[in-house]
Amino acid sequence: MDEREAVEALERLGLTNYEAKVFIALQRLGSGSARDVAEESDVPRPQVYSTAESLEARGLVDVQRSDPIRYRPVELEEAKTRLRNRFERTQETAFEYIERVRTEGSGDEEREDIWTITGAETIDARIRHLVRGADREVLVGIPSVSMVRSETAAALREAATADVSVTVISHDSAVRDRFDDAEGIDVVEPAIEDPGGTTGRLLVVDGDTVLLSVFGGENAHGASETAIWSGETQFARVLIGLIRSYLRA
Repeated sequence: MDEREAVEALERLGLTNYEAKVFIALQRLGSGSARDVAEESDVPRPQVYSTAESLEARGLVDVQRSDPIRYRPVELEEAKTRLRNRFERTQETAFEYIERVRTEGSGDEEREDIWTITGAETIDARIRHLVRGADREVLVGIPSVSMVRSETAAALREAATADVSVTVISHDSAVRDRFDDAEGIDVVEPAIEDPGGTTGRLLVVDGDTVLLSVFGGENAHGASETAIWSGETQFARVLIGLIRSYLRA
């Protein structure tokens, strides 16, 4: 990492460009006057004063009120802790506001939210999130053992131990073997084959949330995976009804 990258990293942690440059310059100098800092960095000398005051307010620089005024950075570990804490507080504040906006949002018209997600890892993450939120039932269809990620398997096992009814459906005997000894998980081989070979994963949670993925191209090998999911909508309930009818057939 060079200085430009270090400055950019500090900016991502909340410092301004001048603050990052002055802070790095003081790390090199150990301590120094505004003239010293200006010569060590490309920050104009008049700007060094206000920038150092800002860093002092952040708890990253100590100021000696001498003539001339001298500046010294706090210990590096202390600076790391203060930057990390500030970043986390800022993050928490932002997401608290976003959460409040989400919960305060209302409308008289029922929303039919149907979401599209792409990529195996993104779909994995969504499946785990939905499984962990299950209260009563999880039904999951997995076409190939290569698609059974350890984190997802663990989420299914955790749901089963939490008295959630978990059923794993697959034509792949390796998938069924993976869960056959898992306590509380029912393993089922469906009677109907996928004629096109493009059907991906299936997830039904609590009878009101559904995820269904498909593969691009002619088959699953090396193809990209795309999924739609919806929760607590009429669309989800209708699709789940169709899925159950298909499985009963």
